[in-house]
Amino acid sequence: MQALFKTTVKLFKWALALSPFGLFAVICIDTYVLLETEKETHQYVKTLPYNKVGLLLGTSKYRDNGHINLYYRYRIAAAETLFKAGKIDFILISGDHGHKDYNEPALFKKDLLLLGIPEGKIVLDYAGFSTLDSVLRAQKIFGLDKFTIISQRFHNQRAIFLAKHKGIDAIGFNAETVSDKHAVYTTLREYLARTKACLDILLGSRPTYLGEKIAIE
Repeated sequence: MQALFKTTVKLFKWALALSPFGLFAVICIDTYVLLETEKETHQYVKTLPYNKVGLLLGTSKYRDNGHINLYYRYRIAAAETLFKAGKIDFILISGDHGHKDYNEPALFKKDLLLLGIPEGKIVLDYAGFSTLDSVLRAQKIFGLDKFTIISQRFHNQRAIFLAKHKGIDAIGFNAETVSDKHAVYTTLREYLARTKACLDILLGSRPTYLGEKIAIE
């Protein structure tokens, strides 16, 4: 999250420096991502195709004020819904475990276990430091070329965009959205995150870490 924030600030300064062309480019890129992914996100369980694995994208459980992060809560609920509806057989949790006291995948797993998801159906990826990392590690480490991404719609769109340009057949299930003041910042940041996603594709960016392959079975 900290790395993305720093990147966002840099991109924002870059966009302002090139204003109005830079801001126009950011808006065009956002529209491009939307058009590329509009048919791959799903709001309803009944219309969602089956995939063996659901890629649950990590986020912090708590906000800076100590309150529960609703993005986290709603993603947990979405993953539970898909698993219990038989739309996925495994949940691959990909998140940030960059230091000892911060472990997104472990927190997600703990709460999913409390909801009755079998431990053997939960797989953890501790090196999902960014959306790019999560998507590409699902392919390169866990051997997946097809999966369902679980996050909010705006995040699913960016993740699917990255996946499509890396030869991955991904769809998204949209967790409930958030509409508080925190969501305003997230929405603004997403414009720049999508610009970064396009740059990652153009530059052939790779995951922060790779490693030995892990089969999900």
